[in-house]
Amino acid sequence: MQDEAAYTCDSCGEEIVVPIDVSAGTSQEYVEDCPVCCCPNVVHVEIDEDGTARIWAEGE
Repeated sequence: MQDEAAYTCDSCGEEIVVPIDVSAGTSQEYVEDCPVCCCPNVVHVEIDEDGTARIWAEGE
């Protein structure tokens, strides 16, 4: 099971590492400001049966 994953900021292109909270469900969506450029990203997380997370983001 993964405890963190990374996505690429849609605005500045930086790779952002975030913790994975499996207790929040297998399909998650939330808004997070990029720690580099402060632009908001809609972060999508999908966790499969073996605990592998797929994460991506798009600008809000």
